[in-house]
Amino acid sequence: MTAWNAWSEWPLIHDPAFWAVAVPAVLMMGLSKSGFLGGFGSLAVPLMSLAVPVPQAAAIMLPLLLVMDATGLQQLWKHCDRALLRRLLPAGLLGTLVGTLLFGVLSTRTVAGVVGALTLLFLAQRLAFPPRADHAPPPRPVGFVLGIASGFTSFVAHAGSPPFNAYVLPLRLNPVTYAATAAVFFAAVNLSKWIPYAWLGLIDGRNMVTSLALMPLAPIGVWLGIRATRRIDPSWFYRLAYAGMALTGAKLLYDGLR
Repeated sequence: MTAWNAWSEWPLIHDPAFWAVAVPAVLMMGLSKSGFLGGFGSLAVPLMSLAVPVPQAAAIMLPLLLVMDATGLQQLWKHCDRALLRRLLPAGLLGTLVGTLLFGVLSTRTVAGVVGALTLLFLAQRLAFPPRADHAPPPRPVGFVLGIASGFTSFVAHAGSPPFNAYVLPLRLNPVTYAATAAVFFAAVNLSKWIPYAWLGLIDGRNMVTSLALMPLAPIGVWLGIRATRRIDPSWFYRLAYAGMALTGAKLLYDGLR
């Protein structure tokens, strides 16, 4: 039996086009999980959806996210902002419940378009009215609403970063604190998705074996991103974060309108 025949008998995706987009998508998500290039992780599932349906791409990415979360938590746990997590995490978990109930009711395209439009509106507001040093932080009710939105969009397409960033980035946290807080928030949200994903039929042998084949890439992006986050100047950190949000917002809006 040739090596190709042995490979083809494995219950995983064999389309070369999938692997061409899946490998950079996983590395991009890993970098985002570290807090470095924070907005770019939301592009991972849309990128993979060029080769497979969005729900399947989300299911394949879920085990990889847990490996990335574990890698990030090991490095960053002690640096998180616990008060901010107490404010956002209950809302994020409520958002995953909303995502479970609305799965199949709202199309992924509709969700992508709404998230993309809101992301670009947030960036436009930041450019038109840049924050002052004495600017008050966003109100807590806004954080609760954006936390729900983050949990919901994370459930549907692992695209929870734009709503999360819309609330957290204006707080101007230290880059490592931001990365640690995001790591804990999304680790909890991603862990909460397993039972709903299984209930919705997204956890199957083919998707899980494909995830297993991609697994070695999962910690690499996180490790590289954490090293970069610890060394980057805060001003450049936030410039890259906003650039990631702009790119993500434009891509999601395009996906929603095309």
